[in-house]
Amino acid sequence: MPGFEVLYQAAALCLMYPDDDFRARLPLLREAAPQLREFADHAAVTPPRELAAHYVEVFEAGQEHSLYLSAWREAAPAPSEELYRAHGLETTGEEPPDFLPAVLELTARTGSDGLLTEHRDGLDRLRSRLTDFGTPYATVLDAVCATLPPAHTEA
Repeated sequence: MPGFEVLYQAAALCLMYPDDDFRARLPLLREAAPQLREFADHAAVTPPRELAAHYVEVFEAGQEHSLYLSAWREAAPAPSEELYRAHGLETTGEEPPDFLPAVLELTARTGSDGLLTEHRDGLDRLRSRLTDFGTPYATVLDAVCATLPPAHTEA
């Protein structure tokens, strides 16, 4: 995973609810993670209310585009709160440890893409659904998945 820590941290920010802090970070995010420029440019020109409403429509209006890894029924276990604490991160209780932005932040902190690789099949399904839905959030998943080895397929 050499060199992808910044991308994973930036992707985590992109997949969080787009509040004022997110908007303030867009110029830095755009420069730090060129793979996310398309999304950052979209977010920068989209009115704040519209961007927030789109986030809710995409991620909070049902399970179709869930950011929770457990929703994809993977065989791989979700990370535990203890794993986050071991790497100096605290879960707030607002989101469970399998929330994709939290997993991306943990991956950036640890330097290991093992959790993402274990959940590659689910990430690919989420990416496909986001692409089919026509949302710019698909480009964030495109960038993350491009850093991972291919998903295992059964013969």
